[in-house]
Amino acid sequence: MPRAGLAVAAAVFVVDQAAKWLVTGPLGVDFLGAYQTILPIFDLRFTKNEGVSLGMLRAETELTRWLLVAFTAAIATGVAIWMTREDKRADRLALGLVLGGALGNILDRIRLGYVVDFADLHFGEWRPFLIFNVADAAITIGVLILLARALLIREKRPDPSENVHA
Repeated sequence: MPRAGLAVAAAVFVVDQAAKWLVTGPLGVDFLGAYQTILPIFDLRFTKNEGVSLGMLRAETELTRWLLVAFTAAIATGVAIWMTREDKRADRLALGLVLGGALGNILDRIRLGYVVDFADLHFGEWRPFLIFNVADAAITIGVLILLARALLIREKRPDPSENVHA
């Protein structure tokens, strides 16, 4: 059972939605151009993300908005199915990060027509990332964990030559 992965997905979803509410509600960073400096290298800066990753596949009409919802929901469904079939706990947890983030961004797109992004990490004028949110960070971290585990961690498999019956 993928309970731990589902718990991670639920936690990411709740934290993502709570952070977006906090930033756009009580903190008032809720219109284009609004920002609050938190640290010299980190601002809360409201952005409407009408696309997917890196602003690609922009949904500029109602039709493309709902096609984007359907596309990302199909991906989230695939991730959920993968998580139920995955036998490695670490991979289930990473998939939970991806699923929770995807669901948080899908809910924004359904409710608002765009995804709320607000985290702006910068060093002077240089920004190593586009403005992002908790869901984006969780998706990125989950994918990096999956890639690292796939490329760097080798499960010990039985050597067929050692299984010779005499």
